[in-house]
Amino acid sequence: MMATSEQTVSRTGHTRVQWMLALIANSTLLLYGLETGWMSPMTKTLQSDQSPVGSPISDSTLSMVASILCIAAVLSVLIYSYVADAYGRKAAVIAMALQQSLSWIIRLSWKSTAGLLVARALSGFAAGGCFTIVPMYVKEISQENIRGLLGSLLTVSQNSGIFIMYVMGAYIDYNTIIWIVFSIPLFTAVLMIKAPESPAFLVHKGRIQDAINSIAYLRGLDVNSKIVLNEVDTMKDQELYYKTIPEISFVSIFRNRVWRRTVFLILLIISVHATNGAVAIITYGSSTLASSGVQFSISPELQTLSFPIVMMIGSFMSMSCVERFGRKPLLGGSLLISASSMGTLGAALVLQSHGVSSPSWLPVLAMMMALFAYGGGVLPMPFIIMSEMLNYQIRAKVMGLAVTYSWFMSFFQLYMYSPISASLGQHANFFFYCGINLAGFFICLLFIPETKGKSDEEIEEELRKK
Repeated sequence: MMATSEQTVSRTGHTRVQWMLALIANSTLLLYGLETGWMSPMTKTLQSDQSPVGSPISDSTLSMVASILCIAAVLSVLIYSYVADAYGRKAAVIAMALQQSLSWIIRLSWKSTAGLLVARALSGFAAGGCFTIVPMYVKEISQENIRGLLGSLLTVSQNSGIFIMYVMGAYIDYNTIIWIVFSIPLFTAVLMIKAPESPAFLVHKGRIQDAINSIAYLRGLDVNSKIVLNEVDTMKDQELYYKTIPEISFVSIFRNRVWRRTVFLILLIISVHATNGAVAIITYGSSTLASSGVQFSISPELQTLSFPIVMMIGSFMSMSCVERFGRKPLLGGSLLISASSMGTLGAALVLQSHGVSSPSWLPVLAMMMALFAYGGGVLPMPFIIMSEMLNYQIRAKVMGLAVTYSWFMSFFQLYMYSPISASLGQHANFFFYCGINLAGFFICLLFIPETKGKSDEEIEEELRKK
């Protein structure tokens, strides 16, 4: 009876190894979420007389500390892409985890503004790899029927990291937080040493038997299983096909009218995605709530705990609705909600600056709705639409360009937040974000095609007609 049971498992396989490895790889996104959320509760500490870097840091320095993560990520996208192709996806994930751990060690051992900038830059360098390598690795180790679920761990992990950091920031001191966080990527690096390499990478390198062993382990099947051998044969056929496709340059992409229009639309919507204001709320949430004059019985640090929760709710809503309602309605609706929320928050801050008290719940609700819309549409939809708008010939190059550009625009948003707040008032930032989201809504409504259920050729033909 036991032998029959073992034969059944060997024949049908399991998915637990894929889930486990996807969670391990996505722990680097959890660390990115922790890093993203760190600035909000730590702003007050860093600008206090008891600042751990020796003296209170100025608003301009705070902007640089917040934004240097994004500019470092811009520099790392192409480097990590090279590492993944030359040395493997597994090696790239290990390198990211070690960089993340080093970032937190520097905060403990080099307590100065310069040390803080170096630490944030290292985290940013790893973050650029996270959004490039982790989706690639997870996609290549996953079987088709769970690929979407495992891919969604990226957003959930990031939002969970933000939530955990907000909780720790409300209750735990500066140094203890660092000690807790720096150990997480060390465990990730150790666990990844034993992880299998991506089968697609092994086939690309001609290591066919290693690819067979990897798939068998991932699927819980025997190395001689027909399922395993058929999967490897499919990868070998794809590799041969890819080698026959001529190399496409950016010059040839921009000479093609349809491709040029596609790239232009993608960069427009990525501009909206990267500067819509949600990242500024996450980074400066506590100080924004304090400026808005809310008089709840709990502190702004505790109130901001709701932010990652509503982002996760938005993410789960998006997962459940994207195949039912399509990409365009979700993106357009989320941008409209964001525009309304940012405008409301800006108005509440203006009233407060003139001594007029708005309802104490209004700023919190506006920020929560903006982050709900971000998690539900503004964050995921541009990347889904982008991957479906681009055919295989130009997908890798244009997505690499878009991710790099997205990081640069996020840097611009965070760097300009404090100078604009100091010169024009915090409300000016949120009126600007309102305008950005409103412009994005009309771009989506008028120019972005619906990509749900359409082939590359159908989408390309639709763009050609416009």
